[in-house]
Amino acid sequence: MVDASRSGQSGVALFEVVEGLRQRGYSTPLVLRFPDILQNRIAHLASAFAAAIEENNYQNSYHAVYPIKVNQQRHLVEQLVEFGQEFRFGLEVGSKPELLAVMPLTADHPQRLIICNGFKDDRYIEAVILSTKIGRNIVPVVEGFRELERVIYYAEKYQVRPKIGVRVKLASQGVGRWQESSGHRSKFGLFLSEVLQMVRILEEHQMLDCLQLLHCHVGSQIHNIRLLKNVINEVGHIYVELVRLGAGLNYLDIGGGLGVDYDGSARAVESSMNYSLEDYASDVIYRIAHICDEASIPHPRIVSESGRAMVAQHSVLVFDVLGRNSVDTVVAGAGDYESWSQGREVPLPLQDLFEVATHVEPDRLVECFHDACQARDETLDLFSLGYLDLEGRALAEKLFWSACLRIQELMRAAEDTPPELEELETMLRETYFCNFSVFQSVPDAWAIGQLFPVMPIHRLEEEPTVRVILADITCDSDGRLHRFISGAEAKPALAVHRLLPNQPYYLGVFLVGAYQETLGDLHNLFGDTHVAHIRTEKDGQWSVEEVVPGDTVREVLGYVQYDPERLESNLRRDCEKAVRHGLMSAKESRTLMRFYSEGMNGYTYLEDADGSPE
Repeated sequence: MVDASRSGQSGVALFEVVEGLRQRGYSTPLVLRFPDILQNRIAHLASAFAAAIEENNYQNSYHAVYPIKVNQQRHLVEQLVEFGQEFRFGLEVGSKPELLAVMPLTADHPQRLIICNGFKDDRYIEAVILSTKIGRNIVPVVEGFRELERVIYYAEKYQVRPKIGVRVKLASQGVGRWQESSGHRSKFGLFLSEVLQMVRILEEHQMLDCLQLLHCHVGSQIHNIRLLKNVINEVGHIYVELVRLGAGLNYLDIGGGLGVDYDGSARAVESSMNYSLEDYASDVIYRIAHICDEASIPHPRIVSESGRAMVAQHSVLVFDVLGRNSVDTVVAGAGDYESWSQGREVPLPLQDLFEVATHVEPDRLVECFHDACQARDETLDLFSLGYLDLEGRALAEKLFWSACLRIQELMRAAEDTPPELEELETMLRETYFCNFSVFQSVPDAWAIGQLFPVMPIHRLEEEPTVRVILADITCDSDGRLHRFISGAEAKPALAVHRLLPNQPYYLGVFLVGAYQETLGDLHNLFGDTHVAHIRTEKDGQWSVEEVVPGDTVREVLGYVQYDPERLESNLRRDCEKAVRHGLMSAKESRTLMRFYSEGMNGYTYLEDADGSPE
């Protein structure tokens, strides 16, 4: 899990960690966080910009800020504050609750930058202005003229010279699924004409020197470096012109967008990017330095909000497989056919299916598949018209899947897969039922089709021979993972191992540290999973630094305004009534109430005794 080349540490076996946590009473699903990776990512980001600053003789500094919307979990944010101290990394907030969470966290480091984005009401802006009086290095980024009006009002009321920022809409358009968050039609920011009007207003109030930060945002997960170059050129020239107009600009905030290579391809596609962190830092520093040098303008402090790139890699979701669903449980042999056909006039389509199922020839795979599909369709027509009974239709189903499985077996033994048979792999993929909720733990996979690396965390010395999709335990048909990383294009099945009796089987979804915990919902009332913070040592040993227990059923019901005590009281009353009327025994009543009480205080996910599939 840890990049040994950068940290000097060895990796740890995830299977051992999961089993160790089970022994401590924490069952899957689990989110495992590795602070060592988080620390490594922060140091890597800082070192990449430090190298670019030195290489380009840049005459100012770099300050990353972490947008806590990416993952607001307290333990994570506190670790980011701790690990970022050496590099003077700050925090970014986009709402009043986030501001309230962050203000106390910077008490020991008041000069750490706090960027305030998003819409702001009067109380929010007043709190920001007053925060400067207790030493906070806080910058409200103006998103509209009402905000500017209130910033000026409270600054004059409390006699404060605040640092003010402005977000500008750029002409440069983003790419990928978040491209609409940039350009002229972006949700936030001021048009250039409005920025110039803001300059005039600040000048009238003798506060133009307070305009210290220029901000832009071009979207998340930028996968093409060419777009970044266009953005930096545009915002760099805007910065220069505003300085020439007298603005007291000191910070240039290039926003977020630094990509994460989810699929490992290093290509300009939505799940990857065609540049390295070093390329990113070098382009930013070189281009801003060049623009400022040409205009004889001092180099600004560079700020970025690369939250995804900071935290995505440090978390992995691990869950167990509960069981499977496969067509290999409904296959037929010659005995089934002979038994059913005894004394009957067998329809021709059923005869054809039997012939295909029992005589698949390696050099006629495509033809056999087409014959099987046609014969199956014809038997379905016969059933619909009343010429085939239910047992005959069931036999046709078995013969069809028997033929398909035999074709697949011979196809895999061949060197090449004919294009006509590619759909066969999709048809025959199994379903592994897994103890997790897509909506709670990997909502981006459901909502926007985000691809995450998924693989078993053990039995890695064995060849995976089964192709599956993963279904969660919600009662929603969308609760599944059915697209998986595979080179240039996503593949419709994941290669895994055959389940073994009475042995647990664990899968991991990697790079889930950004957005997934925050965006997760309570679909079917599945709550937060257990979260374990794992420290790794140089000798390959590991230790549990902290475990944050997942939601109990009682807590989740409370989130949606149920009163657990009242519910339990109502059920107890019904049980007593049933005992009184002889409908159940007192012992049965106690058993049901014990289940209810323990269930209320238990995990929202399934808690099998040994974690092994049935």
